[in-house]
Amino acid sequence: MKSKPLILVTNDDGITAPGLRTLIEIMNEIGEVFVVAPDSPQSAMGHAITINSTLHCQKIKVAEGPQVEYSCSGTPADCVKLAVNELLDRKPDLCVSGINHGSNSSINVIYSGTMSAAMEAGIEGIPAIGFSLLDFQWNADFEPLRNFVRQITLEALRNGIPKDVVLNINFPKLKEEEIKGIKICRQARANWVEKFDKRTNPMGREYYWLTGTFVNEDKGEDTDEWALSQGYISIVPTQFDLTAHHSIQQLNTWNF
Repeated sequence: MKSKPLILVTNDDGITAPGLRTLIEIMNEIGEVFVVAPDSPQSAMGHAITINSTLHCQKIKVAEGPQVEYSCSGTPADCVKLAVNELLDRKPDLCVSGINHGSNSSINVIYSGTMSAAMEAGIEGIPAIGFSLLDFQWNADFEPLRNFVRQITLEALRNGIPKDVVLNINFPKLKEEEIKGIKICRQARANWVEKFDKRTNPMGREYYWLTGTFVNEDKGEDTDEWALSQGYISIVPTQFDLTAHHSIQQLNTWNF
């Protein structure tokens, strides 16, 4: 009998986040689960890694189940690095990150700690998926996602994720029966129009809160934003090779 796949589970919302706990429960039905997640929220941390201070990692048990769990003082990318290079004795068959409390569609993928953890796994040669729900609330309802997360994970294990590709998967905030299906998409060309709310504290020192408005001017019906707005789950194949291959020929005409 073939042994169960080894699945590394991580996130950016922290070891106690409901989205992570849901993902662990689903993965326990599929494989042998090994969890390394931040000990506190690390949202919008991107692909930051810890180099100027020490990392602490502690084996804990947040909830019942067969999974092995570690909390880490570092970033999501740190969690994956530590798992692969120190805590595990073999490379995972799959890394899943999430389920994130909030969207990681479109330009959000750049800032996402959830997707950066998945990307770090991809860099290590591990098939990886990032899962996110369009609901930022801590008590978000992840129940409608369970069957879809299970199906997508099993398909990824069965078929194999293309080499050097990481899947960015976003779920609309809908009941299970309201979700229309799954769309393979491209990342929408959208951005945040940002502002800083400038304030003064009681000691007279100025400080700032970052605020902003998400603006999507991409009218394509093949994007993640379109799919989500229409009630579909979006799957965007992403890559960590940031080379703009289409511009190489043009740049070679410059007179250096």
